[in-house]
Amino acid sequence: MTAITYETDIAADRAGVLEALDTHDGLTGWWTNDVHRKEDVWYFNFPGVPEPFQLRRERADENRVVWANTGVFPPHWAGTTISWDLTPTSAGTRVAFAHSGFPEGEAEVPMISETWGLLMTRLKQYAESGTPNPFFTV
Repeated sequence: MTAITYETDIAADRAGVLEALDTHDGLTGWWTNDVHRKEDVWYFNFPGVPEPFQLRRERADENRVVWANTGVFPPHWAGTTISWDLTPTSAGTRVAFAHSGFPEGEAEVPMISETWGLLMTRLKQYAESGTPNPFFTV
């Protein structure tokens, strides 16, 4: 299986980073402005995409956030898991990100990896400033 990984230091405490990863206002602050939650499933809508990405929250605490893809869309995300490990540092929080479970040779991984790199920058900016600037707007 193939995984996309990133690590970044964010000048914000873990509570602030967790807010950005596990609340409506947080997620709309850096990822997409069209997010909804029903029970433990997040629905993410994107411009020009025919249906929402559906990610079930498996875990969300001060140390780790984990989502599992629950839908069949997008097909190349089927069976994947997204996680953020949060570690305190002297200047804030180290975030270790992984999107794992892609089949070997999945052609979409380079594009997905590039997008996650851009999204990690938006997450950092939002968590540090509190100023919303979602990457995708619907």
